[in-house]
Amino acid sequence: MQTDLNSSSRGQWGSKFGFIMAAAGSAVGLGNIWRFPYITGENGGGAFVFVYVICILLIGAPLLFNEMGLGRLTGKNPIGAFRDTGSNKFWMLGAILSLAVSFFVLSYYGVIAGWTIGYIFTEIFNVDMTFNEFKANPYLVISLFGVFMAITVFIVMGGVSGGIEKAAKILMPILFILIVLVIARSLTLDGAMEGVKYYLVPDFDKINGGVILAALGQAFFSMSIGWGIMITYGSYLSKKESIVGSGLWVGAMDAIVALMGGLMIFPAVFAFGQNPAEGPALVFEVLPGVFDSMPAGGNIVGGIFFLLLCIAALTSSISMVEVPASYLIDEKKWSRKKAAWTVGILALIVGIPSALSGGGSDFFTNIEMPWFGGKTKTGFLDIMDAIFGELFIVIVSLMVCLYTGWVLKIQTMVDELASGAPLFKKKILFGASPGDFWSFFIRFVCPIVIILVLLNLLDIF
Repeated sequence: MQTDLNSSSRGQWGSKFGFIMAAAGSAVGLGNIWRFPYITGENGGGAFVFVYVICILLIGAPLLFNEMGLGRLTGKNPIGAFRDTGSNKFWMLGAILSLAVSFFVLSYYGVIAGWTIGYIFTEIFNVDMTFNEFKANPYLVISLFGVFMAITVFIVMGGVSGGIEKAAKILMPILFILIVLVIARSLTLDGAMEGVKYYLVPDFDKINGGVILAALGQAFFSMSIGWGIMITYGSYLSKKESIVGSGLWVGAMDAIVALMGGLMIFPAVFAFGQNPAEGPALVFEVLPGVFDSMPAGGNIVGGIFFLLLCIAALTSSISMVEVPASYLIDEKKWSRKKAAWTVGILALIVGIPSALSGGGSDFFTNIEMPWFGGKTKTGFLDIMDAIFGELFIVIVSLMVCLYTGWVLKIQTMVDELASGAPLFKKKILFGASPGDFWSFFIRFVCPIVIILVLLNLLDIF
């Protein structure tokens, strides 16, 4: 089994802090600042937040350890990790799908990230343009998409420690500073405390099966589980480092940024009498109006908000390029430069229909696909998100969980996680170790929960 991580062609994290920043950067993306607030608004505010935090701790963290451990065990990309641990063709499908998820989500995620670049300028310079007008302009949207992809590729070309890690060490602290600035402005608005109360004080009567499943789904989408990213990032991690400690930091930072995202948005939304359950339009349609209505400096606050949204998108897109690029570097022996540019250019080409689906093309805007439960997905970007950004992520998560829990010897994974974290195998509670609890969750609890999320996605409930 391949366990040598010191190959100069692959690279390795330069420090534990750098790995945590990069992995947290992957997890912290549009899912935290764009998706989390509107999902929270649609699912009862504080009640959803309460359930979400529990889901991160009990389900998200064990799955995060699992994927990081598989990566470090083999020192390979997802396909290499499955192959080198004796996977048959069925289980290899999970590895192939994880590459597909990262690549195809990147193709439309970059489009949305391009919107954030445009909105930095429309906010600062008070450009009078509605969101529908903005996203229907194909020249503008595709140009911004191209700029964002070029920035992403340049960072990945720098290598693991020289590019990805260095960028994460700079971008993540900037992200936190910008978030704090926007929160400070939101909280000083008249009526802001109503938004804080809605967001942070749970009404337990609102907790039902739908809220729990929505919180579980958000935990998956926001923590980069099922993308092959954490397998890839784990493969660059030294045996001396603690996956458990690092994984807890990553999970905590992901949850904190999501919670801070809500503190930016809900006080402002309530202060100006807007609807917190506005859905995906909340960030790009409702918030610009809120910023414009602020008594002073609203355009600057708006510009800062979309800058931090852009940085959050960038820290995630870097990891999405790295997954297929690492496959080309490991398996095809390509140079990092060739792999990064190939993935970036192909994602740009594949993403053009998504870029045109906001009104730039009638065909791609109105294309429909039947979905489960008699529903219909409309628009090329929404169709891509339904397939790759929702369905396949959950399928990959389930396959990786079942593979490590039942096909591999679970003790092999426990030993890997205990490397750098000796307490993981120490009997500390009821004669059981943290590794024993983790094994139980990976083999029994997590698969059942993932299946419930999958059934909910398929509209069986």
